[in-house]
Amino acid sequence: MRIEQVPTPAYVIDEAKLVNNLEILKSVQDRTGCKVLLAQKAFSMYTTYPLISQYLSGTTASGLYEARLGREEFGGEVHVFAPAFKDADLEEILEIADHIVFNSERQLRKHMDKCRAAGVSIGLRINPECSTQDEQALYDPCATGSRFGVRIDQFSEDLLDLVDGLHFHTLCEQNSDDLKTTLDAVEAKFGSYLHKVKWLNMGGGHHVTREDYNLDLLISSIQHMQEKYGLEVYIEPGEAIALNAGYLVTEVLDIVENGIETLVLDASATCHMPDVLEMPYRPPLRHGFEAGEKEFTYRLSSNTCLTGDIIGDYSFEKPVEIGDKLYFEDMAIYSFVKNNTFNGIGLPSLVLMDQTGDCRIIKSFGYEDFKGRLS
Repeated sequence: MRIEQVPTPAYVIDEAKLVNNLEILKSVQDRTGCKVLLAQKAFSMYTTYPLISQYLSGTTASGLYEARLGREEFGGEVHVFAPAFKDADLEEILEIADHIVFNSERQLRKHMDKCRAAGVSIGLRINPECSTQDEQALYDPCATGSRFGVRIDQFSEDLLDLVDGLHFHTLCEQNSDDLKTTLDAVEAKFGSYLHKVKWLNMGGGHHVTREDYNLDLLISSIQHMQEKYGLEVYIEPGEAIALNAGYLVTEVLDIVENGIETLVLDASATCHMPDVLEMPYRPPLRHGFEAGEKEFTYRLSSNTCLTGDIIGDYSFEKPVEIGDKLYFEDMAIYSFVKNNTFNGIGLPSLVLMDQTGDCRIIKSFGYEDFKGRLS
């Protein structure tokens, strides 16, 4: 079927755009020898893992379940980071992971012997205390009071005897100039220790596949760390892998007139695109414009009972009618990995669109998926 024929609501992953992103990321690996890993927290449609694994070196996980998924479906290296590990989870993770990164000295010392016995490479997350984001502290791992990473005033040289590498993650949807600023801070604070470890993981948040991304600066930054310190370098983007490579297709169920015309959709911000409310984030809409820019302006909302379940106000060149389909763009990342069934609203189907434009439904969801997570 074509995308216009897909039952709604549905997330549609665009294979051609996914491949374009992967080719850019592979070029980073090829030019530097670094390893690029898929951060599954942003995109984990494992039907595409055989494709992605042709380009990237492995996966990163935020816990046991993502680690298992990466090992079972992707292959390659499996890296795991969590603020803290449950003992029972760690026992299973040790059978899966190649790298485990600990968030604190206490966690490191508690688990290091088990990791060594399992032959797993051990890392420690550092906090360079270098905020480069304009967003609020909610998204800044370097904000005052952040629970992430060991600061330089907490770091002692004897920790180097316990670890193979260091890890930092400070970026969110940012360009390589912010990476360069962060690396300057890492070198200023931790540079004397970098010669004494084997690898450096620069985390995620690198918007490598964005049109205005400075790829050459990323390349030179990686090469600098490799050449000066003899490090193996990892980056673990999530968004960059599937950026602009997916859509959320929805149908207009009704139009409510109450001061502004509101389109009631079968897709929901709170259920199906939670970043709209959390970040907040305004998703691009095919043939949609800013409110008031075109003749016909509507508020796009959903079929839940939450008054604030509003995606945003958009304008159109022609009137929208009940039964029309709308196509939200950039809906591959942080969408189906975060969705929920609030109000008993069904989960959108997962659809893969091949490079010829043909779509096939990978998975549909129903009542049992809603009921199965309740008791």
